[in-house]
Amino acid sequence: MENASSVKEFVLVGLSEKQEVQKICFVMFLFFYMIIVAGNLLIVITIISSQHLNSPMYFFLSYLSFVDICYSSVTVPKMIVDFLVENKTISFLGCIAQLFGVHFFGCTEIFILTVMAYDRYTAICRPLHYTTLMTRRVCGQMVIGSWAGGFVHSMVQTLITSCLPFCGPNKIDHYFCDVHALLHLACTNTYAVGIIVVANSGMITLSCFFILVVSYTVILVSLKSQTSEGWHKALSTCGSHITVVILFFGPCTFTYIRPSSDLSEDKSVAVFYTVITPMLNPLIYTLRNKEVKSAMKKLWSRKV
Repeated sequence: MENASSVKEFVLVGLSEKQEVQKICFVMFLFFYMIIVAGNLLIVITIISSQHLNSPMYFFLSYLSFVDICYSSVTVPKMIVDFLVENKTISFLGCIAQLFGVHFFGCTEIFILTVMAYDRYTAICRPLHYTTLMTRRVCGQMVIGSWAGGFVHSMVQTLITSCLPFCGPNKIDHYFCDVHALLHLACTNTYAVGIIVVANSGMITLSCFFILVVSYTVILVSLKSQTSEGWHKALSTCGSHITVVILFFGPCTFTYIRPSSDLSEDKSVAVFYTVITPMLNPLIYTLRNKEVKSAMKKLWSRKV
């Protein structure tokens, strides 16, 4: 049996093989990507520049926005270029690098969303201990832990996939290199590897989702004792987080906690967590947050 080096490149089918659809998709996804980069970069710059947005919540939000930019940049630019070219190839090393980036930034985002839920739980349910529990050092350690967790997860996914033998065919029915798509092309029995992949991704996704659900349930229950003004303020903040969690975790859970049998279905769902959610995150957090909007107005007026 030949090893993985027998395949030097893969061909990405993309979202559609129809020329007319590809032209429409090029314009649409280029516009989406510009919004992703501009919107998330604006949030990062606003939080860094503003003296009023120095709480842990905004510290985590700035990292979430940065991860969103990186996460989309791993897949979307290549997808956009492929809409215009006939030869939609990616080298073997490029494919493995893309696989690593998708899982690295994706898993890091999951951990940061979980940390943000803990931050909201501490702020609302343990307000007297908030400043001692969520110090700058602790927040930094949580972010580092999120990056480290994403790296370990991605290394596991990448190593077990890159070690598989690929003898041909090399056509990937996806717009980026992902684990399930590559398992379909391996010229060996991938049942055991598939179980490891699902167990690894599923354990992280489900455990973090469980923590999120418990955190927000406790928060919502504790809000009953709050005043009307405090209840609306807390619910407004948590509402943004809950919306982002649903938009991101829903598609991720659908894709990674089950063995994949329909790749065309997987790539359609993948658009939500690689493009739609990173694009909507800045809108969700700014439209529902008066402090961020106020800081953006001050930053904009200062620049003008």
